[in-house]
Amino acid sequence: MSPLDSMFLLLESREHPMHVGGLSLFRPTGAQEDSARRLYRDLISGDDELARVFRRRPARGFASFSAVRWDHDDDVDIEYHVRLLSLPAPGRVRELLELVSMLHGSLLDRHRPLWEVYVIDGLADGRIGLYTKTHHALMDGVATVRTWQRALSRDPGDRSCVAPWRRPARRGTAPSAGLSRLPSEAVDTIGRVGTAIPEMIGGAFDLARSFPEPRPFRAPHTMFNVAITGARRFAAQSWPLPRLRAVGERTGSTLNDIVLAMCSGALRRYLLAEDALPPEPLIAMVPVSLRAADEDASADGNAVGAALCDLGTESDDAAERLARIRASMARAKTTMARLTPLQILGLSAINVAGVALPALPARVPRMNPPFNIVISNIPGAAEPRYWNGLQLDAVYPASIPLDGQAVNITTISSGAAMHFGIVGCRRSVPHLQRLLTGLEEALAELERSVDA
Repeated sequence: MSPLDSMFLLLESREHPMHVGGLSLFRPTGAQEDSARRLYRDLISGDDELARVFRRRPARGFASFSAVRWDHDDDVDIEYHVRLLSLPAPGRVRELLELVSMLHGSLLDRHRPLWEVYVIDGLADGRIGLYTKTHHALMDGVATVRTWQRALSRDPGDRSCVAPWRRPARRGTAPSAGLSRLPSEAVDTIGRVGTAIPEMIGGAFDLARSFPEPRPFRAPHTMFNVAITGARRFAAQSWPLPRLRAVGERTGSTLNDIVLAMCSGALRRYLLAEDALPPEPLIAMVPVSLRAADEDASADGNAVGAALCDLGTESDDAAERLARIRASMARAKTTMARLTPLQILGLSAINVAGVALPALPARVPRMNPPFNIVISNIPGAAEPRYWNGLQLDAVYPASIPLDGQAVNITTISSGAAMHFGIVGCRRSVPHLQRLLTGLEEALAELERSVDA
């Protein structure tokens, strides 16, 4: 297990589940009865060996678990990991989001492989929900999306789709679960870290001379930067990609810039309504994938960096906020372009170091948060995708709020839409759905600014 992967296990507690998830909605392409149960049967059936990543669980040794190595379960109870649920009447999206909120707040069982899937029937509009959650130690958000994309088909008539965990894995003997492997695996991990240290230190010296703005621990205190509980609230909505791209083309902005600008406007409106907008700009941590575009979709683990972005929330001018965001992300990209992947990890460690402070046993002095919110944009498939007669209608990511980071916004572009998933601490972030209204108002404001 890499040091980065193990960090997600070490940081986990009842108040801080460390899994990433997603809610997909499928629509039958024709007159089909009992589609949800057939989807469930498709997912639990199959004779292929489970891929190794879907058999991983934290090794149990001298402590209740180990954060440095994986065991592999050779007798996975697939019907535990894949379950069929049904919504109560009237089967509105509201009931679906409440169910996902509850499921997303519960911990994964560390005695088993760290993933679960729920097929959800009973939506009044005939669609089928599929909620998945996977521990961040197992794979990051980009790897999770690519894994599920690989299982889907571009052909609406294809009936050969199989669950991603049933894809044939590399043949070979799985590592022994015995404690005898611990010394050699620990030595291997220490060796990898030792090799990386000189390169990361070299990157740190470079960054010390020209660290990009904004810098960590200079974000203002907000109502989001508080201790959180384990209960979650989930909100989701989609916007047509042509609307976002039109603004981007008129302003020379990337799609990611437009997403950040929408979030900036929504956060500003939300905090104004709560009489809690600080006079300084909010700072977002923006995860940056370090995976190559053509990297094997089965790649697991974590390959992600972290950039900081000035959201310009103190300004009431949408065009100014977008310009600030563009400049901030350009500085981050310029810095990362001259670094190696390991040096980028060093920069990212500096940017996110403060997230781990609440987990320390010793009390630390009060300081500004390293950033105010995590906003992530994950690229999805541009073309429509299908699963054995079901069309993927939407996919809403559900990520991880953290102690001191009570709300998370993640997006996935899929088909002709940008899908927003917002997860917040149920106690600390009231009226979470107001952020969805704010996103629409922010996009409309951007559209008016380019037409002016």
